[in-house]
Amino acid sequence: MNNQRERLGSRLGFILLSAGCAIGCGNVWKFPWMTGQYGGGGFVLVYILCLVLLGLPAMVMEFAMGRASQASPVRMYQKLEKPGQKWHIHGYLALLGNVALMAFYSVVTGWMIYYFVKFLLGESANLGFVGMITNGTVNVVYLLIAVVLGFLVLSFNLQGGLERVTKYLMVALFILMLVLAVHSGTLSGAKEGLRFYLIPDFKKIDGSVIVGAMNQAFFTLSLGIGSMAIFGSYIGKERSLLGESVNVIVLDTLVAVIAGFIMFPACFTYGIEVNAGPSLLFDTMATVFNNMAGGRGWGTLFFLFMVFAAFSTELAVFENILACVREMTGWSRPKGCIVCGAGIFVLALTTALGYSAFHFQPFAEGSAWLDFWDFIVSTNLLPIGAFVFSVFCCFKFGWGWDNFIAEANAGKGLKVRGWMKPIFKYFVPICVLALYIYGLATFKWK
Repeated sequence: MNNQRERLGSRLGFILLSAGCAIGCGNVWKFPWMTGQYGGGGFVLVYILCLVLLGLPAMVMEFAMGRASQASPVRMYQKLEKPGQKWHIHGYLALLGNVALMAFYSVVTGWMIYYFVKFLLGESANLGFVGMITNGTVNVVYLLIAVVLGFLVLSFNLQGGLERVTKYLMVALFILMLVLAVHSGTLSGAKEGLRFYLIPDFKKIDGSVIVGAMNQAFFTLSLGIGSMAIFGSYIGKERSLLGESVNVIVLDTLVAVIAGFIMFPACFTYGIEVNAGPSLLFDTMATVFNNMAGGRGWGTLFFLFMVFAAFSTELAVFENILACVREMTGWSRPKGCIVCGAGIFVLALTTALGYSAFHFQPFAEGSAWLDFWDFIVSTNLLPIGAFVFSVFCCFKFGWGWDNFIAEANAGKGLKVRGWMKPIFKYFVPICVLALYIYGLATFKWK
């Protein structure tokens, strides 16, 4: 393997690529249904606070570790830790987190492609979420399409493949979202839907809402499993990392907020339950499009946008897995793509066939492989990772505050100031640990 570290061609490429990893199904599939289930505006408020107070510091630390080490999560601890320390064990957990994420996310990406194809062909009248997920053939075929497309892009060099494709995906993403948001704003239920979405009901904010908002913030930003660290390793020191983190989070939050502007006016217009859960995007939006003028066209655009969103994250996480494997084995990019692609496909079959051939109920009634993998990633590895990153970066028995600050503040742009140290060093790890323990204690196991 060439020792020369690959580089992104531009600062814009880095921002869009990092935002592409953050922007995905978490923004438009998960964020709206969690907002609906957790009571609307109150959840949105807590979620934004979690992004600023927990997500932003965690992202700066991930970027700093990646840029300082110039390595993937598996190797970055070994370059930054002191001799004899065991922090690098978390690097392997981070790789596990990326693999576990793709064990269900690649299947969800396949669902988006399936719905897009059905709307494009004018075959949306009988579409149903349950019918789709219980059809093993559909799930396996579209999973294969999602995995093959992802690793085909990555089989090219980083700048020519991943960066170039993600730039186009991000531009198309924003254009499509704005068009759909404007259209939803003209619907009869727009006022009522936006009131639910934007005005907080403080009586509905409890511990579960806060835990859900934190987990969603880490999920949507892909924090805690090294997904941001790998992109930090691909950039130079021309810009400070706080400013770059702000740019990525603003783009990510903008997409999530616009998603709400698309979904909730439509739900209130057509009498769709806002607390429908994971099926909200599929069943309810398909119903909306099938009952509106020009619905086939709008539905095609909407699910095309969802394919873009899902694919941008899939590309970014695949790149993270590929970088880790290549550093451990020395394989070429094409060989790594073939082996990693095959491995992800086989593992993701658990989710793809989890509602048909591979029945598995890990938690409450109705749960399946998707819930198991999401529990591993969202409920455990993301908050644990954010906690470990914060402790490693801020304390002397890890990398240390001085080393972290020197890396984070290198270059032009916003700097991490001295008054922020208590937030990074104490507030973030204490809050994350407390909410993680509370979340496990109140988790609906059965």
